[in-house]
Amino acid sequence: MPTPSMEDYLERIYQLIDEKGYARVSDIAEGLEVHPSSVTKMIQKLDKDQYLIYEKYRGLVLTSKGKKIGKRLVDRHQLLEEFLDMIGVQEEYIYKDVEGIEHHLSWDSIACIESLVQYFKEDPNRVKDLLSIRAELDKES
Repeated sequence: MPTPSMEDYLERIYQLIDEKGYARVSDIAEGLEVHPSSVTKMIQKLDKDQYLIYEKYRGLVLTSKGKKIGKRLVDRHQLLEEFLDMIGVQEEYIYKDVEGIEHHLSWDSIACIESLVQYFKEDPNRVKDLLSIRAELDKES
């Protein structure tokens, strides 16, 4: 399994390739707010671990293993953002909160959250009930 740092890179690389058709070191560095030299080191590690194929000055492509994990990571991030939004977390906190928790949840926990999101989607009144409970608790505090 990739480390949390490797996950961040794979997620970003997958997003860039999905959006633009390619991922350059400079784009990855900008997206992750790291130095290009750090990106190059991580790309070499991801290449060694067979998540991508990297040729200096020619670019990189994700392997099937890298694509599978990259998609899974992007899906996880989107699910957690949707979940936090659904339960009433203020929009300004959602991205940072997801970044803070996504690497610390097991895939079992992610599957449970996914089921819960589906449960809420099946009947919008469930979300309304949840938010009214939260409003009552807020009044008490």
